[in-house]
Amino acid sequence: MRITQGTFSYLPDFTDEQISAQIRYALEHGWAMSVEYTDDPHPRNSYWEMWGMPKFDLSPDESRLVLGEVRACREAHPDHYVKLIAYDCSRGRQTTGLSFLVNRPANEPGFRLDRVESHDRTIRYQLHSYATEQPQGQRYHTNGTAPSSLNPQPAAAD
Repeated sequence: MRITQGTFSYLPDFTDEQISAQIRYALEHGWAMSVEYTDDPHPRNSYWEMWGMPKFDLSPDESRLVLGEVRACREAHPDHYVKLIAYDCSRGRQTTGLSFLVNRPANEPGFRLDRVESHDRTIRYQLHSYATEQPQGQRYHTNGTAPSSLNPQPAAAD
């Protein structure tokens, strides 16, 4: 299952040249750039680990500095999701102008939808990430294989 988060989530993964073009676009608009990574890409987990410090006041000619941070993060965390975020402060507050994945693990086990029954016949649904069945730091493996518990089998019929 391919995780779809960010601006270009339904497109094939970008090459470094395409990432650099997006960095230049963001810098041309005066946006600050930040690189973040995680091994828990749950949709409600919007606070990922920050890689280094955000880059402020860069010119478009300095896009190689941001791309260097992306490459360093991918090298240090090859089995994590890495995203690039561009922050726009033109309206007096820091908002996300652009955000997209620049790295993903070779194996993405995905999510399942759990049905939870509550009081008064209320039915709720919650997402369960198969990756979180493993301890942090062991959720994805460098050889592209995942532990067997991350490859879900269909549930037996009741």
